[in-house]
Amino acid sequence: MKTITADIAIIGSGVGGSSVAHQLAGSGAKILILERGDFLPNEPQNSDAEAVFVQSRYKTREEWQDAKGALYRPGQYYYVGGHTKFYGTAMFRFRPRDFVSTMIDGAASPSWPISYDDLAPHYAKAERLYGVRGHSGLDPTEPPRAGFPHAAIPHEPVIAALADRLRGLGLHPFPMPSAVDYGPGGACQRCGTCDAFACRYDAKGDADTRVLRPLLTHPDVRLERNAEVTRLIVDDRGQRIIAAEVQRGGAMFRVEAPLFVLSAGAINSALILLRSACEAAPEGLANRSGVVGRYLMNHHLTGMMGISPFATNDTKFPKTLSVNDFYHGLPGDADARGNVQMLGNIQGPMIRSTYPAMPRALANWLGRHSVDVLAMSEDLPNPDSRVRLTSGGQVVVDYRPGGTAAHDRFVRHVRGILRRAGFAAVLRHSFGIQAPSHQCGTVRMGNDPASSALDGMCRAHDHPNLYVVDAGFFPSSAALNPALTIAAQALRVGAHLHNTRGQDAGAAV
Repeated sequence: MKTITADIAIIGSGVGGSSVAHQLAGSGAKILILERGDFLPNEPQNSDAEAVFVQSRYKTREEWQDAKGALYRPGQYYYVGGHTKFYGTAMFRFRPRDFVSTMIDGAASPSWPISYDDLAPHYAKAERLYGVRGHSGLDPTEPPRAGFPHAAIPHEPVIAALADRLRGLGLHPFPMPSAVDYGPGGACQRCGTCDAFACRYDAKGDADTRVLRPLLTHPDVRLERNAEVTRLIVDDRGQRIIAAEVQRGGAMFRVEAPLFVLSAGAINSALILLRSACEAAPEGLANRSGVVGRYLMNHHLTGMMGISPFATNDTKFPKTLSVNDFYHGLPGDADARGNVQMLGNIQGPMIRSTYPAMPRALANWLGRHSVDVLAMSEDLPNPDSRVRLTSGGQVVVDYRPGGTAAHDRFVRHVRGILRRAGFAAVLRHSFGIQAPSHQCGTVRMGNDPASSALDGMCRAHDHPNLYVVDAGFFPSSAALNPALTIAAQALRVGAHLHNTRGQDAGAAV
């Protein structure tokens, strides 16, 4: 079997892996990034809703199994840059309260082993690195921070009018922090397809465009594409990772390195650790606590379409508005809480991909006459919510969301606000685990090795030369988009690894 050697092997090129690599470039280490996909082709279908949603052109063709035994194609995208190639550009900082234990309807959301203050300088660096645009001082829940590196993207007329109506209802709408290369000299063309689409103009602040491509000019950074890591291999004592087994086409090769960073995404990182079970670790690597694959969270996400029968919404980029007035609870109902932000433009094919029986004309009409809003609440961790493997290797996702009743009360409140804001009707649709864009929690970090897989620097308690840096490390999900928090922690971990370069990778963090 062919063997490739490196000083540091990073598995996954998404926001976690690319951000770690960014910090390590120039450290003197030979860095190898392994990506199971290839570069996303730049083609007309990138912005074609029929191709993206109805034909599922870019979604993986692998099949997972749900808890009832039904097979489905998950919303996983395997390309250089990971899921950020298709994300909606939202880059929020978590709030200080998101890092401490709380309760929702009597169920617990645990504390993190790190605080907002630990991440604050890395949040700032991540915002600069990914080109986040925003306006500080308007969000009533905003944590302590300096200003944004770039001015906020201005509202288009329909969104500006909605913001005015929300202010008239006593709310405090603010510009959504968004990673888009917008403005004079910027790449953004306001093409109308951003959220859930790939950008043909490289204007989206994704991990590929903003981070990885510049890194590939560095002599010490190497990217291996179409390289799927199937398992990790440990030494005879079951402590140190000595190699990764990699599949490309029908061939296998081996990667050896003194240090491994696993950033394959919360579900796939857990699967790699579970597939790596061996005599020394019969339940999988980093799994002495038994938590790997468990505590799967995905946020409670409900889309709402505010219908205006006599007005057409011609907005090109609607994701410029957010509301956090209820982030810490509704009046008289502290458990019903979350974030409100805009969805990208909902088009007819996007509706038909979910409701195939809907007539094409009706779906297209709804897309033209709606303003589309997302309500997001915290998904509580549950040890029985998990990803696992059958004896035959089939991936099973047994997702059991927590806090659904509180989210439903929050959604009812937001629907009422939208009706008071002037919409004739407000339709709703819930997004489930079939589109795991906010997957997290499966390789959780914590201070106690008996109840967590990783420490506060994302190093495995069981393996001193293994770090897991993607949303799998989240002990709780909060109620904001995860990308910026993954990037900030990845920059923090990368800085730590850079600073300890030359020391024993197993030294205490």
